[in-house]
Amino acid sequence: MPADPSLDAPPDLNAALVKGLIAQQFPHWAHLPVRPVSPGGWDNRTFLLGETMSVRLPSAQRYAAQPPKEQRWLPILAPLLPLPIPVPLAMGAPACGYPWAWSVYPWLDGETAATALIADLERFAVTIAQFLVALQQVDATDGPAAGAHNFFRGGPLSVYDEETRRALVALERVIDTRAALAVWETALSAPWRGAPVWAHGDVSAGNLLVRDGRLSAVIDFGSSGVGDPACDLVLAWTFLSGESRAAFVEALPLDEATWARGRGWALWKALITLVEQVGIRSDEAARTRSLIEEILANPL
Repeated sequence: MPADPSLDAPPDLNAALVKGLIAQQFPHWAHLPVRPVSPGGWDNRTFLLGETMSVRLPSAQRYAAQPPKEQRWLPILAPLLPLPIPVPLAMGAPACGYPWAWSVYPWLDGETAATALIADLERFAVTIAQFLVALQQVDATDGPAAGAHNFFRGGPLSVYDEETRRALVALERVIDTRAALAVWETALSAPWRGAPVWAHGDVSAGNLLVRDGRLSAVIDFGSSGVGDPACDLVLAWTFLSGESRAAFVEALPLDEATWARGRGWALWKALITLVEQVGIRSDEAARTRSLIEEILANPL
């Protein structure tokens, strides 16, 4: 089952805490300033250390398994991938009232992806597709199987079946739930039958960096694992459209069933997000409803 979201959060994650952790465990960096990054992340909080490094700390217990996983696997993945990814420089231990492992990384320059920053969206789509192809080709032997550590990315969609159906009931008068249920059940009926492959787990605009109009790096491997690559396809609906979407699909050698599951992953996340937004954040809810309409209208 998915991790319990009610688990306690740590003390306030702020620059003073990070500076104390650095001073205690990495005194050779203690002279460097620590500044919060905006946006600083949700699962993990990020702080700039000096001008060339960052500190990344899990924000709650349910994310605490991510730093050791990243410490082990990112140095292995990095030289095999066509774009830079964050490779840890050091791992910190619990201290100063902070209860979990944390990491120091090199700072990767770039801005989070937005269409206004991208010179050629089709080229961008092909570049991220090529990155995913290379990731899927890395030997997955002994890699971390889908589980609570990555919220079952790469695992079967059935893990989220109950949650999805509850969301559909809650959204009965808000969206076309009959069409959404059909998309969801199609995704469930197309299980992954291949060998496990590496998946990033959260290929979203916020984890793609752009510099000089081009995709320059892929960050945040906290949801990574090995299994079904369908979870990495949601960008086709959440960020791409028209010709860029077609270019993304064309560049990924995946079957129709995998795209159906990718559509299911996109729908699940949009549904549970909309449930939280309805009646509270009307502007955000309108955007999420539009996304759901996009997902329902485009089977690929």
